[in-house]
Amino acid sequence: MTEPTAAILTSFSSALADVVARTTPAIVSVHSHRLRASGFVWKPGLIVTADEALADEGEVSIKFADGTARPASIAGRDHTSDIALLRFDARDMAPVVLSSAVPDLGSLSVVVAAEHGVPTAALGAVSLVGRSWRSLRGGEIDARIELDVRLRPSHEGGLAVNASGEAMGMAVQGVRRVLVIPGATIGRIAGRLETHGRIARGYLGVGLQPVKLDDGVGAMVMSVDKSGPSAAAGIRQGDIIVGWNDENLSSVRSLLRALGPDSVGSVVDVEIRRGGEPVRVKLTIGERADA
Repeated sequence: MTEPTAAILTSFSSALADVVARTTPAIVSVHSHRLRASGFVWKPGLIVTADEALADEGEVSIKFADGTARPASIAGRDHTSDIALLRFDARDMAPVVLSSAVPDLGSLSVVVAAEHGVPTAALGAVSLVGRSWRSLRGGEIDARIELDVRLRPSHEGGLAVNASGEAMGMAVQGVRRVLVIPGATIGRIAGRLETHGRIARGYLGVGLQPVKLDDGVGAMVMSVDKSGPSAAAGIRQGDIIVGWNDENLSSVRSLLRALGPDSVGSVVDVEIRRGGEPVRVKLTIGERADA
């Protein structure tokens, strides 16, 4: 007679193995120069992988569980969200359905990745769940999800799957922790990469330094790109930006957050102080060349 505890563990183990088995057909290894990563089929002929684990130059190939390899090309990449999109000549692989749901704290998660094409799995728990956040490179991530799991460099770009088999997002290595780039973020960024090949970022053409004022905070202009949008609007070195579209500036970070993809080409009212006197200018946000 099987012990109740043994039966529960056997059932749990089988269910977990089934979750992994249903995920692995869409998982591939990504080889670029000397770097190795994992990825998954996002749409027919398109693979999502971790941008940071992708070489800056050279050929890219993807490897499958049966040992076969195929060339791939970079359809687009976004350094700020750590998402890269690869294109390959195969439409017979079923894509992953990404969930936009945010997992519960403490819930189980499996990172399904690949090593030289061979599927791998690592079990962990969701150790932190938080609101949307901004990456160190300026990317808007829809939710803060951290996993208590070990992630090898070659497993970056793998799928984080919950106990129900839903793909929550892409597992990447953060600073001393494993992060999940949520499905909502991947859908938004990869969609733009598929269409445009890049993520446009707003550009002011100034170097800014936060300063404290008697009535709040401001952003002092430390340098000006002579061919940039700020110079065209008449902003000078030494000016202090204190307002943006009739709202007081809360921080330099809040100003930078306003420079998302949809900001390019928009006209904003900028309130500045020049020699202690208020000045208002209209500025047309440009597009960052290295976006």
